[in-house]
Amino acid sequence: MKNKSSILLLLLFVCQLASATEKDTITRFTYQKMHLKSLSLEDDCDACGCSASGGSMGFSSMLNSNFVGIRYFYQSYTSRDGIFANSPWVDENFNTAQVWARIPVANKIQISALVPYHFHNRMLSTGEENIDGLGDITVLAMYTAIQTMKDSAVYSHKLQLGGGVKAPTGKYKSSNNLGTVNPGFQLGTGSWDYLLAAEYVVQRKKLGLNTMANYTFKTENKKLYQFGNQFNYGSTLFYLFDVDQIKLVPQVGFAGEVYETNRQYKQDVPDTSGDILFGKFGVEAGINKFSVGVNAMAPINQNLTGGKVEANYRWSVNLNYSL
Repeated sequence: MKNKSSILLLLLFVCQLASATEKDTITRFTYQKMHLKSLSLEDDCDACGCSASGGSMGFSSMLNSNFVGIRYFYQSYTSRDGIFANSPWVDENFNTAQVWARIPVANKIQISALVPYHFHNRMLSTGEENIDGLGDITVLAMYTAIQTMKDSAVYSHKLQLGGGVKAPTGKYKSSNNLGTVNPGFQLGTGSWDYLLAAEYVVQRKKLGLNTMANYTFKTENKKLYQFGNQFNYGSTLFYLFDVDQIKLVPQVGFAGEVYETNRQYKQDVPDTSGDILFGKFGVEAGINKFSVGVNAMAPINQNLTGGKVEANYRWSVNLNYSL
């Protein structure tokens, strides 16, 4: 218990330090009661740019049920530089370095935390624009409602339900949106947002399927701007390979995001709703208490901001230490 408390205090210290500068499982890789966690509990993107923490790259590790780690992810977008039909297209690059963790606090309760640092850039007709700084910190609690892990069972099942909060630790500047159509070019939403999440895993021996869904309620910020609520869903098929002392878990699946209309001064902002469906694939490898993962996502179908913003691809890499 002292170790868990120390880890929680360390996370709080990291959050505080970054704010000041502004800018289950195969734990220990054993087979008993194996419950592989997928790239699940997708975090939200704020309509085409993702000023939030996860960019739908995931909120948990495949090989580590409980862990602390670091992650980098990149997102590529193309959007109109202006509000007119003939405005030129520009490239937007969203980079995030992140401290993330999943820590057990009780028999059936886990706490996840994401502390992101963003550095984004885009090349406008007036020149290059760059923003960087602490993003919005997310904390999520998950409760294991159902778990059947008997060794004699043909299939094992696990259902987790939970909720969380995203704090407005990232700076929101309304000037970043002037003359552009992508409202997500921000470090944060500037608002307190709230999440509900569910995750279900079914597994037979080394083959498993993870299905997840979550919904984010977004509130109005101090600039009287409110990003639309967001629904995320996805499913991932995974398989465990045991190569000597190394565990390999390839995975393939899909993930979808649905954005409601943004609002400003209590009025709907035109062309800010949308939806997108990604195909995703990746692999995680682990030895002893360390694991590394690489994942990629490519759009299958999308309709973002009335076709004025296009998602190109996303990828991430992470290094974790199992608790």
